[in-house]
Amino acid sequence: MHANANAMAFHANNSLLSIMLDDEKQTTMPQRERVMGEQPGSKAMKPTPPPSPESPWMLSPLRTPSPLLLHHCIASLHRGEGNIYSIAISNGVVFTGSDSCRVRAWKQPDCMDRGYLKAAAGGVWAIAAYGNMLFTSHRDSRIRVWNFTASHNLTSKKLCSLPKRTSFLLFSKTETAHLHKDTISCMAYYHAQDLLYTASHDKTVKAWRISDRKCVDSFLAHEDKVNSITVNQNDGCLFTCSSDGTVKIWRCLYRENSHTLTMTLKFQTSPVNAVVLSSHSDGETFLYSGSSDGTINFWEKERVSYRYNHGGFLQGHRFGVLCLAVVERLVLSGSEDTTVRIWRKEEGGCYHECLAVLDGHRGPVRCLAGSLEMENMDMSFLVYSGSLDQSFKVWRVKVMLAEEENNGGDLKMNKLYEMSPVLSPSWVEKKLQASNY
Repeated sequence: MHANANAMAFHANNSLLSIMLDDEKQTTMPQRERVMGEQPGSKAMKPTPPPSPESPWMLSPLRTPSPLLLHHCIASLHRGEGNIYSIAISNGVVFTGSDSCRVRAWKQPDCMDRGYLKAAAGGVWAIAAYGNMLFTSHRDSRIRVWNFTASHNLTSKKLCSLPKRTSFLLFSKTETAHLHKDTISCMAYYHAQDLLYTASHDKTVKAWRISDRKCVDSFLAHEDKVNSITVNQNDGCLFTCSSDGTVKIWRCLYRENSHTLTMTLKFQTSPVNAVVLSSHSDGETFLYSGSSDGTINFWEKERVSYRYNHGGFLQGHRFGVLCLAVVERLVLSGSEDTTVRIWRKEEGGCYHECLAVLDGHRGPVRCLAGSLEMENMDMSFLVYSGSLDQSFKVWRVKVMLAEEENNGGDLKMNKLYEMSPVLSPSWVEKKLQASNY
């Protein structure tokens, strides 16, 4: 297999290998934190991909700290069991999935080890959690459903595998038909209808009813592999994104146990790696998608017609956006450029600003999760990031109130130039040998 087929598709056709060969060059690149937002009635602007740097040894201007936000890394754990692909949070427990057959559990907020779940197969690419239920996907294209409790140590019990086995020795035709034919890349749980959605690189999406462990629907969703999936818990709409460059919206017909395509969003030509939904009590809903060209497109939901209109795109990452997460009104994005960016949208508008850049990984940030915490009337939240450098980091981020911002003039600093971490050589070597991650 040629190296060009295995390396990531960087902008301007720069391969990762050519970038690493130029690592002795020093280049200063301006910070790209511009945000494009469309005004009502204005013509949509097509995103122009930012240029690729000549070397990962880059001097990037970072706002440290932001006048609106303070952050620091409170824990950094290195996994000896392979790359970390997935993170989920539920009931004060953080779960991480990796190449190993063990799903690790960590207690919030100090990230103390609480044990692990062990399955017969490894390669946990996707994790979803709700209440005391945990869903994990594995290399054998099966989903495990767990029940867990966490006090001092994690106690868990495997409830079933999907599709359920009819025999330990024989496979029925129905069981084989319900298996995904390729890697299960993502999952989402719609708790109002007790439906678990799984999407795969085989281009399909399946819906599983957990109560009776049945696959109630299976449909071809995209022309290329499905990379991310999310569900609107308010109305049940399903959102999928794919390497074919599209984001699709599906609605479930509950009496028929089937799904119908209601809208296709295509405002980018590069593969779409992540999709996330931001819904608020005031009825405001935004959809975000992260692409391989480094941009984050967003759409606003109309309150009357329920259509999604393109609002603009966020630029800042140098390489592809691999994962997205939402905490309250903040959007988190993880990228191949080894950084995590924190974005905030202004209330009542489409303008976004980049509040902070979390810089500490030595490989692409593969997965993200976040949770809100309140302490002594101070609002802060925790960000969990997993990387292909086999590390798992925990960040505490504090959003400053208006009074603190006005009284903290000494915190307003000019942009400082700090050295970005170099991509780890071990990751580069593995990346050139594998076609996906």
